[in-house]
Amino acid sequence: MWKYTVRVILRRRLISLIVIGLLTLFMAYQARKVQLSYEMSKMLPAFDSTSIQYEKFRTQFGEDGSVFFVGIQDENLFELEKFNAWYDLTDEIKTIKGVQEVISIGKIFNLVKNKEKKKFDFVPVVQEKPKTQEELDKIKKKIYALPFYNGLLYNKETNVSMMMITLDKEMLNTKYRVQLIYNIRDRLDAFGQQYDVDVHYSGLPYIRTVTSKKIEDELNFFIYASLIIASIILFIFFRSFKAVFFTIIIVIINVVWVMGTISFLGYKITILTGILPPLLIVIVVENCIFLLNKYHTEYKSHGNKVKSLSRMVARIGNANLLTNATTAAGFGAFMVTGNKILVEFGLVASISILVAYLLTLFLIPIFFSYLNPPGKKHIKHLDKSIVGKILDKVVHVVLHYRLIVYIGAAVIVFIGVLGTSKLKTTGNIVDDIPHKDPLYVDLMFFEEHFKGVMPLEITIDTKKKKGVIRLSTLKKIEKLQEILANYPELSKPVSLVEVAKFSKQAYFNGNVNKYALPNNQEKNFIMGYIPKFEDGDEKSLINSFVDEDLSITRISVQMANIGTRDIDRIINELKPQIDKLFPSRKYEVNITGTSVVFLKGTNYLVGNLMTSLLLALGIICGLMALLFTSARMIGISLIPNIIPQLMTAGMMGFFAISIKPSTILIFSIALGISVDNAIHFLSRYRLQLKLNNWNIKESVIAALRETGYSMIYSSVVLFFGFAIFTQSSFGGTEAMGYLISFTLLVALLSNLFILPTLLLSLDRLITTRRFKEPLLVIFDEEEDIDLDELAIEDVDTRGSA
Repeated sequence: MWKYTVRVILRRRLISLIVIGLLTLFMAYQARKVQLSYEMSKMLPAFDSTSIQYEKFRTQFGEDGSVFFVGIQDENLFELEKFNAWYDLTDEIKTIKGVQEVISIGKIFNLVKNKEKKKFDFVPVVQEKPKTQEELDKIKKKIYALPFYNGLLYNKETNVSMMMITLDKEMLNTKYRVQLIYNIRDRLDAFGQQYDVDVHYSGLPYIRTVTSKKIEDELNFFIYASLIIASIILFIFFRSFKAVFFTIIIVIINVVWVMGTISFLGYKITILTGILPPLLIVIVVENCIFLLNKYHTEYKSHGNKVKSLSRMVARIGNANLLTNATTAAGFGAFMVTGNKILVEFGLVASISILVAYLLTLFLIPIFFSYLNPPGKKHIKHLDKSIVGKILDKVVHVVLHYRLIVYIGAAVIVFIGVLGTSKLKTTGNIVDDIPHKDPLYVDLMFFEEHFKGVMPLEITIDTKKKKGVIRLSTLKKIEKLQEILANYPELSKPVSLVEVAKFSKQAYFNGNVNKYALPNNQEKNFIMGYIPKFEDGDEKSLINSFVDEDLSITRISVQMANIGTRDIDRIINELKPQIDKLFPSRKYEVNITGTSVVFLKGTNYLVGNLMTSLLLALGIICGLMALLFTSARMIGISLIPNIIPQLMTAGMMGFFAISIKPSTILIFSIALGISVDNAIHFLSRYRLQLKLNNWNIKESVIAALRETGYSMIYSSVVLFFGFAIFTQSSFGGTEAMGYLISFTLLVALLSNLFILPTLLLSLDRLITTRRFKEPLLVIFDEEEDIDLDELAIEDVDTRGSA
């Protein structure tokens, strides 16, 4: 197999370059069409009951997360000039394309009894801008005499007023949402600057837009930062501008392929797929390091460039195939979660990693076949360098202090287990935003004054036509609202009950003391004044709360940005009280909304990600079995790579980093990458056994010295590559940067110290005939390729090009 592969790469190099170039141009064309995703991530599969209930709710009542909240705290808002400016601003924002409705104290409506027509008129409280302060004072009094709006649109006690902007849900899922949100915000900011008032923004449309823009900005930053860091590290290691330049060329080609793959598959850039380009950069650099290090080692040994290139392809291509396959398996395991965003992430990542393997396997030998062979300064790093001195120390410890290695490993395992016992599972809808970020600060502003902005919905199906307008049903809903009022995490509910109370107040000519449910006698008169239900009638207040035949209604509540544990607690406490109020034989009550979907999605995701981690482990073991066949050797190779996972879990426990969707990813990714060092080491160990007549001690030390350079080089690149993510403004991405970097560092130490120590200690117990004879012979390590078949035109195999 590898004879043919080497022949194709080196003898058909021009054809290979043309084919790769054409495919890259096609991928570049696809990459130009890639788009950001502005939709809220769907963590539940479509067949899940919670997802079905939520979609049913959206069909009946529309989107629950399309309101953009704007808040100001100003005790002087009812000064004539400032109020009129707020009034004008409300009208101005309503004219922006993509805005469906705007409600503020400058534009709210009152129900007024029309005795002649025997119906309620929907009348603006402020019909025209006031001309005097006295006129405005009367308007203020009238607004504050409408309890329906208190706690929803304004807070009298804290002088906070809110503007609610309903946005076109179709535009919210396109790239135009950024322009829409920023256009609105610019006009509001101008008001704030003119009157020296802090303007606060929140709501799911705003949060999603700002985070999407952050993803776009961070994607560019991470790509450039990864390229710069990789270039610096490569030059430090190889002291060759050529090695750096051509590696970066390959990296750029891979980034184009990643973006092209996302677009070609019809996907969009999400918070997860957005990290793939910088992630692939470090993986590509790792592949290049192993290839270039082998090339330099071979050339130093015999000085023949073509022979060095052919052995580089055959021997490192073999190991790189397995390491890239295990890394792809770590990412590919996410495809079993059933979660759309993770399935896309896993598929794109797996494809991109395997493509990266092929591109590096072809391009590194092709590029360097055109160049002069490495000079003395380029292979100097293989002599008495700092890395060489480190490896000498490692060999000394492995040979003479194995007991200390085992004691250290035992202590690390104990600490890891102790920290893991402190792990908790939780998550918030707005979870990955730093607490100092304006987005989070504004969210806390709305929680302080209005209890929050996260949607929670309760739907009540009476199973009877016009069942929701029965007084008995309304009283039950009122009782449920009283129960909801006991939870400080929940805002004032809005429902048909509030509409009925508002109607009674209107029937009694705006008497604030009449804001209550009507009795049976009052109900008959009042219901006659309420506009008839007509689908699409925007002036009918009842439309927002009931379905067409008045059998289903909703209670809308805004929730604070609490964790999934608290959401779960509230729902579990509410359910028995709801069942008591609304017996299942007569009513069907469902708790839904974005908050509930997030709760169920988080629990579903964490459970499935644990499954995906075990699946990744199984696939990795299966791939390693193809090379090593010995179950004992596979077990030995996994030990130094399971320990880092345990340490990472322990670190999360000690530092109170919860298990949640953004952090559970870390384990599968880190396992797939960290096991690479063990594979490279054991593949060289098996070769050294043959070369050293099955002398285990000499073979272990020789393999350690040969692969140690690449293990350290690649781990340094990976460490700093993932460390870049610590600069992210998203908590999950930042945690991934810290934790995977930490995991890879521990994995490097484990593979340098624990793995060879185990091999030396267990000796012939694990180095059995099954390990000596692999199930799948990908490459005969002892067989050389005929250089006559690989002659490259115009190249002196001994030196000058």
